Amino acid sequence: MWEKATAQPATKEQKQQLLAWVRSGKTEQRIAFRCHIILRAIEGKANSTIADEVHRSRPTVILWRKRFTKGGTKALCVDLPRGRSFPALSKKKVDEVVKKTIEVKPEDATHWSCRSMAKESGISKDSVQRIWDAHGLQPHLVRTFKISNDPLFIEKLTDVVGLYLNPPEHALIFCVDEKSQIQALDRTQPSLPLKKGRAGTMTHDYKRNGTTTLFAAFDALNGEVIGECMPRHRHQEFLKFLKLIDRSTPDLDIHCIVDNYTTHKHQVVQEWLIKHPRFHFHFIPTSSSWLNLVERWFAEITRKQIRRGTFKSVKELIDSINTYIDLHNANPIPFIWTKKADEIIEKVSRCKAILATLH
Repeated sequence: MWEKATAQPATKEQKQQLLAWVRSGKTEQRIAFRCHIILRAIEGKANSTIADEVHRSRPTVILWRKRFTKGGTKALCVDLPRGRSFPALSKKKVDEVVKKTIEVKPEDATHWSCRSMAKESGISKDSVQRIWDAHGLQPHLVRTFKISNDPLFIEKLTDVVGLYLNPPEHALIFCVDEKSQIQALDRTQPSLPLKKGRAGTMTHDYKRNGTTTLFAAFDALNGEVIGECMPRHRHQEFLKFLKLIDRSTPDLDIHCIVDNYTTHKHQVVQEWLIKHPRFHFHFIPTSSSWLNLVERWFAEITRKQIRRGTFKSVKELIDSINTYIDLHNANPIPFIWTKKADEIIEKVSRCKAILATLH
């Protein structure tokens, strides 16, 4: 069907502004595109012709011609607000979903899913997800925790955090622990490598080829690690590792942050410490492994080197661990402790108060 062309009315100033925007390299593409439509319309071209030239639909051309007619060049710079693509829920319904999510459990599960809550509340699963996002609710997630009941919690916490935040001068600070029972696992079938469009693969089952224990001392000041793998983790092996630290460090006081494992408190170890007064042990509170920075380093080596590794023997596993330690020490990065003891104590006190109200 033939369309009669009608020239778009425009003042001389408007046309100059349109041309200036089109020629400027700083004009946003969306605005320049609209200017091209109006300039063609001013020339008297038909809407269908303009649509073909700018590769858009005829209704789009008509829309921007109408907005220009009504608002001039300023109208080309404004995007009208988009309307909702879904009906708004009442505050009562939103509060109902939030309350059920927090206070009620479904009959057939330990927590709600989007679909189960949608069915229970009579709304769409997308609406449930929007409500949960807005209120920071994630029923599918759970985090583990344990509050220390150590009677000397405050004293031990203050002591260790003080070492991190205000380390003594002319002294070394080592976070010491052992990662026991590291398994040398070999897969039952060869793994397939990562390729475009497909993740790397490995069999779910494996062959056990023995275990080793990694003793590690993480330098809290510069991030370097002293590490050694041993077949067991008794007080004999721990004492051997302390002697390695003694040989590997300059003649300075050494403050060791350790947990409450009985090996670390063995009588033989205590007697050795008396003979080596430059060693000072600082015990973290029970159930507070998060306070020992070497645990953070253990998480790194597990994620990067051990978890997805394939080891045909314990020797291969030990070689892999030693290689990782060497690479780490070539460019060590310390973990920076930032929390003050008072802040941690306040948070723990709040948690204890909440737990007390639940029982």
